[in-house]
Amino acid sequence: MNKVVLIGRLTKDPELRFAAGSGNAVSRFSLAVTRQFKKEETDFINCVAFGKTAETISQYLTKGSQMALTGNIRTGSYDAKDGTKRYTTDVAVDSFEFIGSRGGRDNADSFNGGHNNSDSNYSAEPKKDSFNGGSFNDDITPVDDGDMPF
Repeated sequence: MNKVVLIGRLTKDPELRFAAGSGNAVSRFSLAVTRQFKKEETDFINCVAFGKTAETISQYLTKGSQMALTGNIRTGSYDAKDGTKRYTTDVAVDSFEFIGSRGGRDNADSFNGGHNNSDSNYSAEPKKDSFNGGSFNDDITPVDDGDMPF
């Protein structure tokens, strides 16, 4: 099974492009993910989203926005201009959720991405925690943008 679950912050604004020929939307971005037991260590994970998911991420998320995503790891390779072979590893986004607030925005700005890249069923309702009926976002501590390393 190839399944990835990440929670982190965007290191820069997502890059939205449209594939030549098909016109499908492709969004690339990097997610800064803090390691669970070593808070001072952060991994920077390259991610790619397609279709409506890509358009929504590019439209609503900016540098520093916090998000959760599920996806799968995809590896590839290509020949660089200098003739060397380059290898890539990306997380292909299956679904996502905006989980943080930024610049005073309310947590009700949370959207839930579908399990399918072509799914356009997004909801502005915050997720409910099935254990206590509260909002999923009640536990989130706001982070001052000045504390971010990027």
